[in-house]
Amino acid sequence: MSTTTLTKSPAGPAGPVPAGAPAPDEGRIGLRANLRHIGALTRRNMLQIKKDPESMFDAVLMPIIFTLLFTYVFGGSVGGALGGDRTDYLNYLVPGLMAMMGMNIASAVGSGVNDDFRKGVMDRFRTMPIARSSVLIAKIVVELGRMMVATLILLGMGFALGMEIQTSFLGLLGAIALSAVFGAAIMWIFIVLGLAMRTAQAVQATGMLVLMPLQFGSSIFAPTGTMPGWLRTFTDYNPLSNLADAARGLMMGGPVAHSVWVTLAWAGIITLVMAPLAVSKFRKAT
Repeated sequence: MSTTTLTKSPAGPAGPVPAGAPAPDEGRIGLRANLRHIGALTRRNMLQIKKDPESMFDAVLMPIIFTLLFTYVFGGSVGGALGGDRTDYLNYLVPGLMAMMGMNIASAVGSGVNDDFRKGVMDRFRTMPIARSSVLIAKIVVELGRMMVATLILLGMGFALGMEIQTSFLGLLGAIALSAVFGAAIMWIFIVLGLAMRTAQAVQATGMLVLMPLQFGSSIFAPTGTMPGWLRTFTDYNPLSNLADAARGLMMGGPVAHSVWVTLAWAGIITLVMAPLAVSKFRKAT
């Protein structure tokens, strides 16, 4: 007679992990594994764009439309006020639009996160042994890629219409990098909105309420010297004004230190506050 010894399988939990519960071994995920997860999730998000190329329309068309619209509608009058012509306004406008591109692309992150959540994709991710932050960071990586596409198209339009960089190629790279850093910080705000709102339409509507005052109450489209005092006070503290002024100084010349440090400070504060909040909401959202 023989005796059979049954050994408990280490395969993991017998049933599905409840939504919001910690994934198995999540606390023991190392940096290398975390980076590998971010890479895999980034590839997944890029494949989604490949299957839905219409999702790139905003990144491709927005810089073209805004550059042509503002250059030929306001270029003559504002360029004259700047003491030059339409080309002078173009040199003023394009660095400001770089700041705006980051905000507009960032707003799409919230809608995408909200849509994934409603489809159950995020619940599936939360049952996997991966760091919660890797899901959100992968979203930001892909959106930064879309932002770089929009920025390159914007610069291409600017050069085609006669824009000239008056500093150096390194200054241009610095302006692009600064815009990317600030854009990544803003994306955390929209991720929180995407996790907090019930529908993607609500995320878009709330995003517009945030974007419009920040974009038009800034130095992106016109100098702030003729604005009323209360509005100039707002533009002085508006991070988009500081980003636009910093990009303008890096590309066209002028003082940059104050604007750069203020922009980096805004980016750091936003990330330190909103990134942990986004990860916490991602864990608890239902």
